[in-house]
Amino acid sequence: MKLTFIGTGYVGLVSGVCFSEIGNQVTCVDKDFDKIEKLKKGEVPIYEPGLQELIFKNTELGRLSFTTNLTRSVQESDVVFICVGTPSLPSGEANLEYVEQVAQDIALAMNGYKIVVTKSTVPVGTNDKIKKIISQLSPHPFDIVSTPEFLREGSAVKDTLHPDRVIIGTASERAAATMVELHKPLTEEIMVTEVRSAEMIKYASNAFLATKISFINEIANICEKVGADVTHVAQGMGYDKRIGSSFLQAGIGYGGSCFPKDTHALIQIAGNVDYEFKLLKSVVEVNNDQRFNIISKLNHSLGNLQGKTVGIWGLAFKPNTDDVREAPALDIIKTLLQEGAVVKAYDPIATPNFRRFFRDESDVEWCETAMEAAESSDALCLLTDWSEFKEVDLKELNGVMKQPVLIDGRNVYSREQLSDTTFQYYSIGRPELESLSPFRNSVASD
Repeated sequence: MKLTFIGTGYVGLVSGVCFSEIGNQVTCVDKDFDKIEKLKKGEVPIYEPGLQELIFKNTELGRLSFTTNLTRSVQESDVVFICVGTPSLPSGEANLEYVEQVAQDIALAMNGYKIVVTKSTVPVGTNDKIKKIISQLSPHPFDIVSTPEFLREGSAVKDTLHPDRVIIGTASERAAATMVELHKPLTEEIMVTEVRSAEMIKYASNAFLATKISFINEIANICEKVGADVTHVAQGMGYDKRIGSSFLQAGIGYGGSCFPKDTHALIQIAGNVDYEFKLLKSVVEVNNDQRFNIISKLNHSLGNLQGKTVGIWGLAFKPNTDDVREAPALDIIKTLLQEGAVVKAYDPIATPNFRRFFRDESDVEWCETAMEAAESSDALCLLTDWSEFKEVDLKELNGVMKQPVLIDGRNVYSREQLSDTTFQYYSIGRPELESLSPFRNSVASD
């Protein structure tokens, strides 16, 4: 099929590239001329494993192209995907400005029947608005479809080529048949439903996953007080097929572009129909508070942070991505600076993106290696569970630090790894590991 993807962010770029990989003729459109020129040269604006290789392959095969010419792309396509951003407004609602503008552009470009597909995450009822906009501006026939995306940054290529399920929301049998045919090479788990249900499935899915994360973090906080190990608790819970083991990893909370935005948006969607989503509000509150447990553990171990040097490992909101949107490290580092600490920060990939938020912060030392960030530090905080950090030699790390204080915000290290070190070790919901070191209370008392 001939497909156009409008918007070359995570969703549009990864989706477009992957649909070209399974044999479709794909054009990716963006109004950012510089971005399109870089993509034509094979320069990928996001870090996503496997994506660049697929871009090179399918561009050379002639199945994938990049352009700023929306009109021609729409006219030459059978299916047009809307993949532009829907950032949060101050109220928490999704900003539909870009979606509505693209709908107008599509309408004015149409030269015959088109299937217009919304992959952007949009509030319930948005596709009705898109249909109205196009109907008012174009005399040509068209059908509206909602196919929400469920890709995860860091594994987006895999998630797109091997999805758990595909949701197709439409009132048109013709459009449904076309979309099922398009997605069959990816999975047999295809659900066709009405448009509004498809829109809601996306928000409900992300809200539920966010709820699991906040729940296990609350359990972890209780574990610290009663002497239980949250990793064992989560493992035991996960054996229950009704619960499952995914998203039960305790830590410092979720971040990124989806969960924070979508939870706030769903709270607002509920509010717009006079329903208070009390559970989801609590999920957001718990998540916002969880990251500051790192600060509490630092204050407990060091007494106070004034003049202390704190190393930070991990700036991206999760491993295998350079995305720092809503990353816990943002709030943590800002708080450290406010409390007078000197920060040495390192991330394998995300430092350039992260530095944009701290252009005026002279107290942040941006390090080239993990050991450089740890060297001569009074404490080290692991905030993103990159493989590089999991594989570090803890004896070497112990030796380069000024004080052996290790705050593990992702529960990366085991009892065995810590056994031959003198670390004053803090994790999330595993209090028994904090008692391993005989030096646990010595640092705070110095």
